[in-house]
Amino acid sequence: MKHSIFFPRRFGALVLALACTGGVGAAQAQEGYPSHPITIVVGYSAGGANDILARILASKMSDILKQSVIVENKPGISSIVGATYVARAKPDGYTLLMGASGPISFNPALYKSLPYSPDKDLAPISQVGIFPLVLLTQAANKQTATLEGLKAYSKAHPDKSNYSASSASFQLMTELFKKQTGTQFVHIPYKGSMNSINAVGTGDATMTLVDIGPATVGVKGGRVRALAVTSARRAPYLPDVPTMKELGIDMDVQLWSGLFAPAGTPPAVIQKLARTVHDAIQAPDVRKRIAALSITPTSDTPAEFAALIAKEIPMWKRVAREAGVKPN
Repeated sequence: MKHSIFFPRRFGALVLALACTGGVGAAQAQEGYPSHPITIVVGYSAGGANDILARILASKMSDILKQSVIVENKPGISSIVGATYVARAKPDGYTLLMGASGPISFNPALYKSLPYSPDKDLAPISQVGIFPLVLLTQAANKQTATLEGLKAYSKAHPDKSNYSASSASFQLMTELFKKQTGTQFVHIPYKGSMNSINAVGTGDATMTLVDIGPATVGVKGGRVRALAVTSARRAPYLPDVPTMKELGIDMDVQLWSGLFAPAGTPPAVIQKLARTVHDAIQAPDVRKRIAALSITPTSDTPAEFAALIAKEIPMWKRVAREAGVKPN
């Protein structure tokens, strides 16, 4: 004799509800985000521009989200340590990366292998600041007082033409400049931007492409001359200096810093963070503090940021390959 088991309707509804608990819980978790402190990891030492930028943003994000946002420094190996830490973190929106062009767009061109994939392991949220580089030559050298003069000097004195660069990012930017101008300059490595600028001021280096913050100090000191900036528009901090494009050089590139989450972070969390960054960047006090770093405050959508990175990674790989820069 067969027996049939009867389940009341209300029991069936309960089973259905229990089956959906996971999805409802996830949705509620996203709606309640953030429920505890967020950490922004910086892959550089404290006190640098990227670190200061992260702390400015974190302070305003705390105000907007009504939750603590902490900055934690994890410096080492071209920001590889910090980027890897975030790439391997739980994708819940509570561990973020203040990433710069270096670890995202340049490292793939400079390292044979990385413990993280910039375009697969990290989810772009928004840019935070952008800054062009400025081309400097020695103020006392009249032969290199103009871009055309610098190009002519390089062709006339290939054995004396060189450039100082304190990072791989600046090196690759200069290699792109060489390609676009048909010039030849030998790379001389230096420890920092000010060291690179001082080398040009003393005549130990013919030129350098550096970030605008320290460059303005050198220009005001009268030892170096600013010839051009690499952005599409003139930099507000050096309004009298023309762009490369104004001088006939097809070079529109800038360095940037932006916020990332581990890949797999819920889209709703990514979008909330992107809106938060946008609102933070629009605040007058934030814009003023970022501008004081000679960085232009900016924000964009996750899709726009991802498109920029997708364009830059193969471009810098090509520049490195054509310049003969061997990956480490």
